[in-house]
Amino acid sequence: MRRMKVVVAIAAAAVLGLAACGSPSANNSDNGGNDGGNIAQQESATDPNAKGPAPEVPGAKKGGTVTVYSQSTPSTMDPTDIYYVDSNEIGKMLFRTPTQFAIRNGKPVLVPDLTDLGTVSEDKLTWTFTMQSGIKYEDGSEVKVEDLAYSIKRSFAHDVYANGPAYQMSYFKDGDKYKGPYTGGDKYDGVETPDATTLVIHLAQPFADLPFYLSFPMFTPIPEAKDTRQEYKNHPISTGPYAFDTYTPGTELKLKQNPNWDPNTDPVRHQYPDSWVFKWGVDDIKNQQQVLNSTGPDATSLNYQNIDASLIPQLQGEKANQLVKGDSPCTIVWQMDTRKIPLEVRKAVAKAYPYDQLWTAQGLNEFVAEPASTVLPPSVPGYKKYTPVADLSGTGKGDPAAAKKMLEDAGKLGFEISWFYDNTKPVTQQVSQVREQALKEAGFTVKAIGVTTAELRAKTGDYKASVNAGQAPRGWCSDWPSGGSWFPVLFRSQSIDEGTTWGMLSDKALDEEINSISNLPAEEATAKWAALDEKIMGMYVALPLYYDKMAIVAGTGLGGLEGDATMGLPFFLNIYVK
Repeated sequence: MRRMKVVVAIAAAAVLGLAACGSPSANNSDNGGNDGGNIAQQESATDPNAKGPAPEVPGAKKGGTVTVYSQSTPSTMDPTDIYYVDSNEIGKMLFRTPTQFAIRNGKPVLVPDLTDLGTVSEDKLTWTFTMQSGIKYEDGSEVKVEDLAYSIKRSFAHDVYANGPAYQMSYFKDGDKYKGPYTGGDKYDGVETPDATTLVIHLAQPFADLPFYLSFPMFTPIPEAKDTRQEYKNHPISTGPYAFDTYTPGTELKLKQNPNWDPNTDPVRHQYPDSWVFKWGVDDIKNQQQVLNSTGPDATSLNYQNIDASLIPQLQGEKANQLVKGDSPCTIVWQMDTRKIPLEVRKAVAKAYPYDQLWTAQGLNEFVAEPASTVLPPSVPGYKKYTPVADLSGTGKGDPAAAKKMLEDAGKLGFEISWFYDNTKPVTQQVSQVREQALKEAGFTVKAIGVTTAELRAKTGDYKASVNAGQAPRGWCSDWPSGGSWFPVLFRSQSIDEGTTWGMLSDKALDEEINSISNLPAEEATAKWAALDEKIMGMYVALPLYYDKMAIVAGTGLGGLEGDATMGLPFFLNIYVK
């Protein structure tokens, strides 16, 4: 997510700090947000007994319009295809799902939404969820459990919705065979609806994190008769407090209140503003200055990209309260292809790597980033701070002379390191130049290949390309707060084919270890993910750069500003106009 794609997560643009998450600027110490210091460690939490209505936000008022700006543009608003954090956060106002996250004291807590949190069978292969009755769509028609089942079936149409998450293909029964309702038909043995309130999901292998996964917008109910396929993204049917009013893809989305949303059934959401307006494609720096000035309509606006470093000196006096800060579930890295770069060479790259110089070149600061030394960020349960693996602390100027000696001893002097970079932007050009200079001094041959912004994501995501470093994803953000949304996705052999690998590892023993931990209950798996974190970091598959943090600016006329640590963005559901 945030920011970039949650699963092809963050890709190249995240290196520029384009995404983050946070908590109320006026109450950072009370709500788990960062204050320019270290990210707070998160503990796993669920509340199966949560019920609607959601607790009122102190001081909240009804009415008014909130305007939200960003230079980055969501790629789609079809719930099955959503995997970017901005569209995911917006989707929380539109799409109710089986489960959902509440934000309490700045931290995410999984709670029931359309269903309970489920019960699992003794063999861990069947989950049963009980659905609330009386939920309605925006047109007043009833939400049926069959609509939930249909959304699950729709998620397997990955040829149509290629950007959506794909855990179901590995974990759900026959997920590797069923191709969705359009080509595979309506019959799918992985899902049952034995009565009007029961949803049963059958698995191919245990999936302890399934209740977390069901919080994705992909699992919002969709009536089969109203599925317009590729056109659905232009007006998806709402079950949340807001619905589409007008939509110009890539430019603007206006939301209006959904009169058929019932707050008494919803433990998370509110319906404070009359309307929301999302405007994309703006110049972030200019717009952030407008929001800081808070003149006229800008007083009830926010920009959800991290504040530009050039504006930070203005955060004095009352303006300091306009910065909304908090944690993000993301780690940004620079990865190396283990198929092409031997371990001793990867260690030499780490020895030479100019972490501090790149920090400066990217314009990073303590408000938007924290040097990383682990796979998991501190905000994800399973994180454990350990003594950094040699030369993988995320800090330091690098030691080119020592790295050159390592290459000489390995008989690899002149080894070529190659990567793609965006040659259309000054910052990305400078970042590539700093890296290139350090590695050349260390005795490497460097091949830095400049491409346009439009080409970059496809180039870095092509694992058959001739480069051997810097591939996508260049960072990762939790799909849910657990190591289960990191290690199985990034480090198994199948991750290469799925396009979401760090290091292109293909190790059967490691696959078995990851699968074994995945099969454990979440509370047992947490400590084991922490141990695996250190083991994988010692394989030098990626150089940890920084943990993303949130620092966004909001107008003086907004209240209820709190960060969503599951997305690294403001928690829109609590915002109101003062």
